Amino acid sequence: MAQAFPHQFIAIEGNIGAGKTTLCKMLERDYPCRLVLEEFADNPFLSYFYDNPERYAFPVELFFLTERHKQLQEHLIQKDLFQETVVADYYFVKTLLFAQNNLNSEEYRLFQRLFHILNASFPKPDLLVYLHRPVEHLIRNIQRRGRTYELEIPSSYLESIQESYQDYFRSTDDLPILLIELGDCDFWSHEDQYFELTEMIRKKYSPGLHRRRLRAYL
Repeated sequence: MAQAFPHQFIAIEGNIGAGKTTLCKMLERDYPCRLVLEEFADNPFLSYFYDNPERYAFPVELFFLTERHKQLQEHLIQKDLFQETVVADYYFVKTLLFAQNNLNSEEYRLFQRLFHILNASFPKPDLLVYLHRPVEHLIRNIQRRGRTYELEIPSSYLESIQESYQDYFRSTDDLPILLIELGDCDFWSHEDQYFELTEMIRKKYSPGLHRRRLRAYL
């Protein structure tokens, strides 16, 4: 097993189809860390949301809010002495970004109040990694994995999610954010790309946004 990360809490973020969960599973395989994977498939409103977003946006976001809070609370409070690093395939702020994109103004004001109450007790990640891909590559990955309820996601929705993350990064300077341009790289199939990616994650960064690009994508 490889040498431990110099971070205690790493959050891997990205748009739908970016490869967050795949990367997290590979990191757990190769490094001493405890894995936290979002249980999105348990959300009973998710498939209905993609068919009728206006009707189901609030229940789908409220379910994600409570389930993510419960899961992170369990994993971030109970630390494993032999696995110091926690690697999660989401950051709790994701809850607010998606809600801002999906809810109407009145729903979002209420949701925002609930979020800030629940978020107050969570530590910030020592490193937030954002996997960025062009929308056309996200769509390719979504189609490849074949989740029925995701296949009709419009590119405009994915673009709006990208913009929400970018707005957040521009307004945040209190934690290190590593944005990695992946393009169409398949790091799960190419060992050199995966090695380069993990070497970026293993480094320490100052608070603020740091942009990197895999050499294979140049």
